[in-house]
Amino acid sequence: MKPANAIWNYYGGGWQRSHAAELLPVSNPATGEEVGQTPLSTPEEVDAAVRSAAAAWRDWRKTPATERVQPLFRLKQLLEENLEDLARTITIECGKTLAESRGELRRVIENVEVAAGIPILMQGSFSEEIARGVDEFSIRQPLGVCAILAPFNFPGMIPFWFLPYAVACGNTVILKPSERVPLTMQKVLDLVAMSGLPAGIVNLVNGAKNVAEGLIAHPSVRAVSFVGSSAAARSVYARAAAEGKRVQCQGGAKNPIVVLPDADVASATSVIADSAFGCAGQRCLAASLAILVGGARKDFGESLREAAQSRTTGNGLDNVQMGPVISPESRSRIERLIGDAEREGARVTVDGRNPTVSSGEIGNFVRPTIVEGLPPGGTVARTEIFGPVLSLHEVDSVEAALEMVNSGTYGNAASIFTSSGEAARKFRSEAEVGNVGVNIGVAAPMAFFPFSGARESFFGDLHGQGRDAVRFFTQEKVVVERWPREWTREF
Repeated sequence: MKPANAIWNYYGGGWQRSHAAELLPVSNPATGEEVGQTPLSTPEEVDAAVRSAAAAWRDWRKTPATERVQPLFRLKQLLEENLEDLARTITIECGKTLAESRGELRRVIENVEVAAGIPILMQGSFSEEIARGVDEFSIRQPLGVCAILAPFNFPGMIPFWFLPYAVACGNTVILKPSERVPLTMQKVLDLVAMSGLPAGIVNLVNGAKNVAEGLIAHPSVRAVSFVGSSAAARSVYARAAAEGKRVQCQGGAKNPIVVLPDADVASATSVIADSAFGCAGQRCLAASLAILVGGARKDFGESLREAAQSRTTGNGLDNVQMGPVISPESRSRIERLIGDAEREGARVTVDGRNPTVSSGEIGNFVRPTIVEGLPPGGTVARTEIFGPVLSLHEVDSVEAALEMVNSGTYGNAASIFTSSGEAARKFRSEAEVGNVGVNIGVAAPMAFFPFSGARESFFGDLHGQGRDAVRFFTQEKVVVERWPREWTREF
């Protein structure tokens, strides 16, 4: 029987203790306390999980869609009932505040709800008499075994951009959570087992790059879903595509926020600060650049500095507004990039390095940081910091702001704050990004819309969530059909 705090693999309908020779410690980012050990699973364990998924698929693909979604209804209820325990687990292993963890789990549940509509979402189309006596129609069929390679920053939500849709469409799944945050999915898989999903439909293999590469190369894996840095996304996309697999890879970001002088100072400042510093800046929709247009420079510069200075930082289990970053290595990297910004000529007007936090604990803490005067073409302005660092930039017009938005290599998201419908319409039309916010700091789509992305922020054609996920996890088949009278039997 699996011990309560053990990190095991899950396949064949049950927990399997790994025979890995190497274990990676999992630490609470706020305290440094070791909370588990992730096994770097062996190639044999990867193969066993895939074989389990492939065997289960043969019957699952033939299960009516109305039956496939019944366990999802039960899973939704189980997630609701265990939300507080799961939120606490996310905070302990990932560092974000409890409020942020609860919000993440609401998105998990939302995706399960949308995927439960698969009997309608997976419908094909029909055209009668495309020629005399000939009908043509399309149907959607599941692909087979699908791999999900998840990142550390949303250990609950991001796997569920993919998992419920893949399962509802009739596929089976192998999930590899980030080796940094394996605990949340250990608990979620217990709930999956309780939901009534048959053995082998959802499987989990722990590990690092070795497991990801094994799943990408495995001949029985038909599709790969990945979220991570752009460099890793490009690599996964190239390798999976070379193996002939369907693949979607969400990459990194450097999200700009444009602020016009007619925006409300108090409300816009609050939203922008939440965007830049929420989840300690460790999300692909976090604001990285605030582009202040014309008269917005003075008021918004001052209000954003005040918001950064006043934000309480500490252990996410306490009553704070921001937790730590994921690891000592991440903290060192963020602090190094702040130093690089200074060396490029920028001013650090709010410095979050080497902080004293409210809880007094020694963890991976970097307080909110504001950088001003950063050269737009410099290295730091184009680097994804993935931490609570916001750089302020000044331009004279919306056109100049859009030029800056579109000059970067990333294209995940961009937002504008204004009371001008004309400016907002121009921005949403011309910003070359996948997700656009208008007076919204984190343009996170609801589950029935795709989580979009463009340029170096996404590699593939179909995104996670909603109808894109349904299309990704199904193969469309077109049937052209004729029944000549002379071939039919008379009754």
